[in-house]
Amino acid sequence: MSDVTAGPVPQLARPNFRTIALIIASAMFMEQLDATVLATALPTMAHSFDVSPAHMSIALTSYLLSLAVLIPASGKVADRFGARTVFTCAIIVFVLGSVLCAQAPTLPFLVGARLLQGAGGAMMMPVGRLVLLRTVEKKDMVSAMSWLLVPALIGPILGPPVGGLIVTYLDWRWIFYINVPISVLGIVLTQIFIPNMREHKREPFDLMGFVLSGISLSFLLFGFEMTSRGALEEAPLAFALIVLGIASGAAYVVHARRPRDFAPILDLSLMRVRTFRISVIAGSLSRITQGAQPFLLPLMMQIGFGMSAAESGLLTLATAGGSMLMKAAAKPVLRRFGFRTTLVWNGVLSSLLYAACATFRPDWPQWAIFLVLMVCGFSMSLQFTAYNTVAYDDIPPTRTSSANSFYTTFQQLMLSFGICAGAMALTASRLVSGHLHPALGDFSVAFIVVTAISLLAAPVCAKLPANAGDAMSGRRNKQRRAAEVAI
Repeated sequence: MSDVTAGPVPQLARPNFRTIALIIASAMFMEQLDATVLATALPTMAHSFDVSPAHMSIALTSYLLSLAVLIPASGKVADRFGARTVFTCAIIVFVLGSVLCAQAPTLPFLVGARLLQGAGGAMMMPVGRLVLLRTVEKKDMVSAMSWLLVPALIGPILGPPVGGLIVTYLDWRWIFYINVPISVLGIVLTQIFIPNMREHKREPFDLMGFVLSGISLSFLLFGFEMTSRGALEEAPLAFALIVLGIASGAAYVVHARRPRDFAPILDLSLMRVRTFRISVIAGSLSRITQGAQPFLLPLMMQIGFGMSAAESGLLTLATAGGSMLMKAAAKPVLRRFGFRTTLVWNGVLSSLLYAACATFRPDWPQWAIFLVLMVCGFSMSLQFTAYNTVAYDDIPPTRTSSANSFYTTFQQLMLSFGICAGAMALTASRLVSGHLHPALGDFSVAFIVVTAISLLAAPVCAKLPANAGDAMSGRRNKQRRAAEVAI
């Protein structure tokens, strides 16, 4: 298929949006599954490398470092070399890193392989979404996002049971080998169905912005991750990293606001678009809670309930079942109630469902826990389908690439911070209670803390225009929105 520009795709050249969404979602599923499976296997890998389990956290943070540094550049790279080319190369780099991880004889070798794997993941996720935004008609966007999000949400849920089964019955190296067949299939389907869209207008690359944003995001991620461990001896270094991250972020803001003939690596002017700004802010608050749940829930079931990793993982599959049910319901719900009403009230509902996890106890019937988690998965998936769709409602086609890079960067940052927020709340409750190890009450406190964060998103969503996203959901307007959408 020949290269095409970034404008609308002619109808005859447009593949079925479900096909495109599922190809991209499969890559995202592989990436999300890999991260959560690895977390389950870290103790076994530590024994293999003859290091303490605490030292294995670098295998997770090295991957996050690649994401933090490279995601902001994803849109520019796709515009220059073509979305299909970059997406294919990203899968190749990811699977090459996976094979090297599986062959790693030492921890330093594994860290280097994880950096390479993260470089592929940093391009795979945002460029995949960019392909979807540029190839799917606006009226099909809600359905396409529903198909896209389900595998991406299922990945973290499947991770614990899959990881438990692999380390129990196979060698931990199979955690990385399972990426190979998925990658090969993804590469073949990408070459067949994905158009190689690119911008023919060449702009200079914002090297200074790339360096400043990379330093800021990586320092903040490492700083928050160290803070979440609750180790007093690491507190000065964690504090220094957070301060340096904030300082370099402030330097980036000054740099980005300077007049220039090309767009900065993260275009802050996009925040002037109301629907985009609200989706970024409210979505960031909600994603902190979403990032914390897959971390807190398996730990509570294993430490507090005494379940095995496989048992707790199988129970949390209820969340994946709810996500699957949402796929068919998202567009009818948004067509009936609109984006603003759905995001406000479903946001409150999903937060209360998160809070319900704080009341789980070992004597609860498993069917009751399963039911709550299934409804939670449905509500959570609906919320993020709406966020990820309405964000681009008023973004012109020429700025889609910049908006996607900006949005994906904050999405990844907030999900990572969600894990840190959950860990910090759990550690703080344990220290205040004087417990040597987390107790059930400490998990309840952590769930309530992260729930309070997501509740703050509802009043932000209430500021959306009443008919925001109507063209995407097919909802009929009583009157058309004013042409001016930026304030």
